[in-house]
Amino acid sequence: MKEIPVLALTPGEPAGIGPECTIRLSYEHPELRLLAVADPDTLISAADALGYDIDIKPWQPGDNVTAGQLSCFPQTLSQTVTPGQTDPANASYVVGCIKAAVRLVRSGYAAALVTGPVHKGVINDGGIPFSGHTELLAELAGLKKVVMMLTAGDLRVALVTTHLPLREVPDAVTFENVCSSIQITHHELRTRFGIREPVIQVLGLNPHAGEGGYLGSEDAQVIQKAIDVCVAHGINARGPVPADTAFTPSRLASCDAVIAMYHDQGLPVLKHAGFGEAVNITLGLPFIRTSVDHGTALDIAGKNRADASSMYSAAKTALRMCR
Repeated sequence: MKEIPVLALTPGEPAGIGPECTIRLSYEHPELRLLAVADPDTLISAADALGYDIDIKPWQPGDNVTAGQLSCFPQTLSQTVTPGQTDPANASYVVGCIKAAVRLVRSGYAAALVTGPVHKGVINDGGIPFSGHTELLAELAGLKKVVMMLTAGDLRVALVTTHLPLREVPDAVTFENVCSSIQITHHELRTRFGIREPVIQVLGLNPHAGEGGYLGSEDAQVIQKAIDVCVAHGINARGPVPADTAFTPSRLASCDAVIAMYHDQGLPVLKHAGFGEAVNITLGLPFIRTSVDHGTALDIAGKNRADASSMYSAAKTALRMCR
């Protein structure tokens, strides 16, 4: 029987629920081969708080990663962690864990990267410009464009723009950005999800997709032109579709993915459909990356109330994509 691929896992913000979710995932799913890139003492403290007897084994490149235990590639915190209390001094640790995990995946020590929740504000307060995992991973891979997509069951929503203030969105919805988002999503649906002929529904930017220009020109002058070019290259892209009707059952049944123009246009529907079990995926990277769909939940950190369902969904999705 073929061995399960190794998953590199970053718990994220050490004062949040990421360490607890990591321990729960390892304990509840001993079939997984997990390589945590983290401070081992933080993981041990989380396991002790839960009362879980988990074998947390220090790991270095060349060591085996065995199912039924939690391998840990040790990283050093700047300051001691108190659950629920963030410290900007640990910003470099959080970002360093991500960078180290990417190196492990790209070097072949793990087959995919699974990331826990980080706190963007704390990282920025620590003096590191950071708008999100998606943007950092693109930078590390040397790419100008990747696509953020969330999934919940069969519902897949990709984004043209990600973590931008709303007033900056229209300027970022360019022909090139829309076109590359469609192309990357189409390619990844075929290669990572095994969908031979994907159908992609592209949303408009304005209400009613601009209503013939009366409610904005971007839909006809930018989005429609990008769709037309993609269709001419053999991509089954449809739209621009008004966002207020795009998520009706009949429309969703006729497509494999929806491309939204901005974060809060598409993700509220997806998170309503599957919060806690949704998965964040970065498309267009030279490696597989999935993530939880929730934040650091500082209010319940250290209280043994975290749910690892989303982290498990991210791990399962990563394994399916590996296949």
